[in-house]
Amino acid sequence: MSQLNQPCLAGFAEPLLRIEKPSEYCFLLSSGHRLLPYSRCVGEWLEHWAEVSPEQIFLAERSLAGEVPGQAPAGTKPWRKVSYSQARDQIYRFGEGLLAHGLNQQRPLAILSDNSVDHALLSLAAMHVGVPVAPVSAAYSLLSSDFAKLIHILKLIKPGLIYVSDGALYAKALAAALAALGDLKPGVLVSRQLSDGLRGIDGSGIAVEQLDDWTLIEPSSRVADAFQSLSGDSLAKILFTSGSTGMPKGVINTQRMLCSNQQAISQLWPFLAKRPPVIVDWLPWSHTFGGNHNVNLILRHGGSLYIDNGKPAPGLIERSIENLKEIAPTLYFNVPRGFDLLLPFLEQDNHLRAHFFSELELVFYAAAALPQPLWDRFKKCTQLVAGKPPAMVSAWGSTETAPLATSVHYAIDQPGIIGLPAPGVRIKMKANAGKWELLVKGPNVTPGYFDAPELSARAFDEEGFYRIGDAGRFFDVEHPEKGLVFDGRIAEDFKLSSGTWVHVGALRVRVIAQCSPLIQDCVITGHDRDEIGLLMFPNWAACRSLCGESNELLSNEVLVQHPTVKQAIRHALRDLVHAGTGSSTMPARAMLMLEPASIDANEMTDKGYINQRAVLDHRHSLVSRLYAAEGDSAVILLR
Repeated sequence: MSQLNQPCLAGFAEPLLRIEKPSEYCFLLSSGHRLLPYSRCVGEWLEHWAEVSPEQIFLAERSLAGEVPGQAPAGTKPWRKVSYSQARDQIYRFGEGLLAHGLNQQRPLAILSDNSVDHALLSLAAMHVGVPVAPVSAAYSLLSSDFAKLIHILKLIKPGLIYVSDGALYAKALAAALAALGDLKPGVLVSRQLSDGLRGIDGSGIAVEQLDDWTLIEPSSRVADAFQSLSGDSLAKILFTSGSTGMPKGVINTQRMLCSNQQAISQLWPFLAKRPPVIVDWLPWSHTFGGNHNVNLILRHGGSLYIDNGKPAPGLIERSIENLKEIAPTLYFNVPRGFDLLLPFLEQDNHLRAHFFSELELVFYAAAALPQPLWDRFKKCTQLVAGKPPAMVSAWGSTETAPLATSVHYAIDQPGIIGLPAPGVRIKMKANAGKWELLVKGPNVTPGYFDAPELSARAFDEEGFYRIGDAGRFFDVEHPEKGLVFDGRIAEDFKLSSGTWVHVGALRVRVIAQCSPLIQDCVITGHDRDEIGLLMFPNWAACRSLCGESNELLSNEVLVQHPTVKQAIRHALRDLVHAGTGSSTMPARAMLMLEPASIDANEMTDKGYINQRAVLDHRHSLVSRLYAAEGDSAVILLR
């Protein structure tokens, strides 16, 4: 067993690693910490805290009174707060309502809306009485033009009930989905604004109910009976991942997966037991990061979750800032895009910065690689405030691993390190195409995909390890206990016409770092071609700022071909090109794209993560332009 030869972080478990090497081309990694017994189901945490800390705030959200959907509210509004005892009371009532409607392990609950207190209580009620909950990305209802993904999901799971927060806001998506479902006719549950459109649905035989009416339901003994019948194998959630291509696939999440994962986190972060954690969080519950990792962490440790009604997007990040000015988190979770938009506020506002860091013990990023410039800027912010700086850590996993597979629970001084296996998890490192493919096994791993036996069978190797599709390597081969480094997606890597492999993940991070802040993201091109190209998503505000006093008059069409912008991109990438050790690390051409990433085309998740393969498939004409023999004024030549 290897032990980390450097100071441990206070309040964290000692980093320990076990390594086996069954062959020259394979390593087996596991934690030196044995996974301790864990809860039977998520509802046991709720029952515990409702007895131990009944008045402790569990959930809070800004009051929605008078708010126009899709518009930022004027100023701040009071918080609607729900204690653990109040949550349990409502969960019992909602659980009775679900059972009365005939929902069970075969007839799940579908939730189409964004995060809210009602969403959380209804989701927990479903899991409490053995009804699987399927939280569906709100983007599939609100940003989609054809509702194809929403319809696909609902046809797959055949829900007994569909919940939306706002009947008016979701009326079009509901009408399209219910029409496509035909004779299935699930009921519809709404929190507010029962629109004329939904009344029409009601008149056609679809039952539409108000959640307020469910708060008056008296729970019967069958709620307790259903709760007691749960086991680790009980289906708790169906979470949908977009995948590289095609329609979303439903990942089975069992009670065992969720509970074992939180037990592992509790053992690695024992400081969580010292005081109830507090988070201000926007991450969508239709994804495993926000819905499994963060919500369950708060519930497991009796903490408080303040639902952030902002997002890392212009016009919405300001909501997040107002929330963070009022609530000082003890833990802060975000994706790289979120840190990118948060940092200017922390850098410019001394009062916000002091308040944000006043109680903060841990800063955590995941879902995508954090560029080094963002890491450095955040570290600098921590040095501008009094007190002990928070630990900056990360982890690695997927929807199929509930989500934690590895964890950084020791000091690191750069991003990219994904840590060591969590207790109970085994990582197989297997040589594949010049990289080390990572495979995962443990109680946190999914048994497969919903109603997709062939897809499920292909997801595992002959020893039952889940094929996550990622590659990793040791940060220090002489000291493997220092952890693994994420080394890209196996499926994203490609060969140039010379037969040389291009490792997309590492190159993408370097390009974004070099071009910051002019671009938000990029994809790497060059499959079966002579040289590497870059298709870039611009940061329009940064590009306009670069172009002088009249920048507000410049259209996006002008900006992508503006000589000043093109020269800045060329200059930013100069060091990367000159430092390249060969054709596989040196981009030769680039192009800024007008069209933003599309959710309908699988190009982007609602967390802002770019799907390399989907972008290239959807924009094959731009790839052709990038490599056209004739000169194209939009192409930036880098050599």
